Amino acid sequence: MQDIEREQMEFDVVIVGGGPSGLSAAIRLRQLAIAAGNPDFSVCIVEKGSEFGAHILSGAVMEPNALTELIPDWKEKGAPVRVQTKGDRVYMLKNETKYRELPEKIVPSLMHNHGNYIISLGNLVRWLATQAEELEVMMFPGFSAAEILYNEDGSVRGVLTGDMGVNAEGQPKPGYEPGYELLAKYTIFAEGCRGHLGKRLISRFNLSEGKDPQHYGIGLKELWEIDPAKHQEGMVLHGSGWPLSDTHSNGGWWLYFDENNQVSFGMVIDLSYHNPYLSPFDELQRLKTHPLIRNILEGGKRLSYGARALTKGGLNSLPKLYFAGGVLVGDDAGFLNPAKIKGTHTAIKSGMLAAEAVYEAIAAGRQHDEVPTYEQKFKASWLYNDMYQARNFANAMHRMGIWMGGAFNFLEQNIFKGKMPLTIRDTMPDYYVLERADHAYIPEYPKPDGKLTFDKLSSVFISNTNHAEDQPCHLKLTDPEVPIKRNLKIFAEPAQRYCPAGVYEVVQSDSGAKFVINSQNCVHCKTCDIKDPSQNITWVTPEGGGGPNYPNM
Repeated sequence: MQDIEREQMEFDVVIVGGGPSGLSAAIRLRQLAIAAGNPDFSVCIVEKGSEFGAHILSGAVMEPNALTELIPDWKEKGAPVRVQTKGDRVYMLKNETKYRELPEKIVPSLMHNHGNYIISLGNLVRWLATQAEELEVMMFPGFSAAEILYNEDGSVRGVLTGDMGVNAEGQPKPGYEPGYELLAKYTIFAEGCRGHLGKRLISRFNLSEGKDPQHYGIGLKELWEIDPAKHQEGMVLHGSGWPLSDTHSNGGWWLYFDENNQVSFGMVIDLSYHNPYLSPFDELQRLKTHPLIRNILEGGKRLSYGARALTKGGLNSLPKLYFAGGVLVGDDAGFLNPAKIKGTHTAIKSGMLAAEAVYEAIAAGRQHDEVPTYEQKFKASWLYNDMYQARNFANAMHRMGIWMGGAFNFLEQNIFKGKMPLTIRDTMPDYYVLERADHAYIPEYPKPDGKLTFDKLSSVFISNTNHAEDQPCHLKLTDPEVPIKRNLKIFAEPAQRYCPAGVYEVVQSDSGAKFVINSQNCVHCKTCDIKDPSQNITWVTPEGGGGPNYPNM
């Protein structure tokens, strides 16, 4: 199939990924072209989800500053950004029944949310897609960017979209359609956290030289409709402590009271955790049994579920942003602010800055070279200051633990305003820190009751996850023997637990243990690609349109 003749399409700019950073880059490029009297300037955006917003999952509380810069009249244009925050509460859960509300004066200042909005990021992305369409951006939902195309000099030439209609053995099925070669003067990669092409580019162009390794968390979210008597529209709750304190792991939870009696409930767990028996999904379910959470959700209805990895390394892990023929934006680079637990405003702004640098290069007659002005624009913008002030937040928690790390962050954020003359480094990759299973504590997780707590498969069902039948597995094992011969023996094969969708199983039979991959369940969270202790699993794009289809997430 490598010799198949493929149709080529040429554009000024190709953007890979239709999240907030990719769409913002597309919108800004077209704004600049139209303002310059260059309406033929062509921009194409490819999105692997079945529609724009289908794969988008976030808390989310958003700072509106970047959106206002991109589209100043977003309110008049009907952006789904309506619920302004009305109050913050931060809790420390001491154990399974007790908690303490923290005084506002000791909460790190970057966690305050005055002037922000509670949103569905998926719905905001759907709205941004309509704005891009109105500006005549070429939109290709349901198409995955499978490979990077290079020029003879090694510069990026564009991307190849995945073939459609290929069976599990890699052979064409009836209705087979070969992928397209999308060629561009510059390509913007906006795939989100742990983008499978972004990861290759960082390695190929050595973009992380001198940087800390990227660090990650897994975010798990449930959308609930609750009793109107319990609903407080605009209220923002955050917390930490139990249940992660039982396994000496870092992370925290949120409850955001959105419109229509809905609440966004979820948890972020740092993927630097040590215990191979920790199950992020089951930690989320266990958290709901705490009276503080139970009293809000009990009697309500769970509407949706999903999970996604997020970057937490911040400025210290940010790679070089440009290379010959392209740039990285959003979480493909790692622009999430870990202190604010926010990445939407940073994603939008990074997309805008990249668009401005790329447009200037093309207007000057350049193509396929490096665009250092993107990084220059970043360092001259409020985005750099935003990232700089938070540079130590996650690393302090990793290196010092929840109490000492929390005290350090209070001191840095509230007293030194993010400008302490000290940078904490964290050079240990997340996958490297798992302890042996025979040394580990085994948590007890509640049996699901189907009302407040649930199992993985029923949760995956309401994420509307689906993949075309009989297609190649998109979860690739470098060595098929490693899961049983190494990971099971040393770590009790943690893929069974760190995956929040039940993709991985160890099945015992008379012939011995077998590692089973249920790729149909995959919600594209990328946790396996990050946390596998042997770095033996590589996530690649499945056939376009596959994966979750999140409503209002």
